[in-house]
Amino acid sequence: MAVDTAGAARTSFDLKSAQLPVVAVALRTTDAAVLAADLAARLADDPEFFDNDPVLIDLAGVRDAAEPVDFAALTASLRALRTRPVAARGGSPEQMQAALAAGLVAAPEAAPARAAAAPAAPAREVVREVVREVEVPAPVPVAGPATVVVDKPLRSGQQVYARGGDLVVMAVVSFGAEVIADGNIHIYAPMRGRAIAGARGNTEARIFSTCLEPQLVSIAGIYRTTETELPENVRGKPAQVRLEGEKLLIEPL
Repeated sequence: MAVDTAGAARTSFDLKSAQLPVVAVALRTTDAAVLAADLAARLADDPEFFDNDPVLIDLAGVRDAAEPVDFAALTASLRALRTRPVAARGGSPEQMQAALAAGLVAAPEAAPARAAAAPAAPAREVVREVVREVEVPAPVPVAGPATVVVDKPLRSGQQVYARGGDLVVMAVVSFGAEVIADGNIHIYAPMRGRAIAGARGNTEARIFSTCLEPQLVSIAGIYRTTETELPENVRGKPAQVRLEGEKLLIEPL
């Protein structure tokens, strides 16, 4: 008699797709010593910026480099900065083979950019992708379909990520809390934690707050800590953060 074990298997676990935030480190050189020094310098002002965040090593920028990538040294440098290197993508066959030998997994290549039929076409394509990724978009007036709304205070250690869209926070973001969005961040309360807008590289993203007192602000990877006090005209007041070139501007509203 055949024994049906499928029913038991189905009750013991479920298989579901999952999408998790990951930090991409796009290499511009294969020199491990230069990479280690630059990574340490980038995070010198905030050595606890990462908290065991998973890291994807993007090799597209060095795919044609003649020198090999020292993955052992690179992953050691990343771990020293409180990250967890887990995958690599975009490299040559030799680079990917070396990455696999170093214990990394091969991640899918980044989707190629679509040809734009009109100037606004890329933005429309992004919105369609976001709608597929977000299971239950938050319906708020005049907000995009992927906007996430948080109406409870965020305490130290809590994190909210709005994948593919804007994040609206209606309560205080405490010191040690973190809000992340691929688009803009709007905080209608004191902002005392970390705010990271344009997390996937959107340089047009902005951060708005009715009371700006942040631990850290970042747009498209350009960040600023506030160990040095903000100017009087924006500290604790309504203000916005935007990117001009590679410089963060903090301006009163």
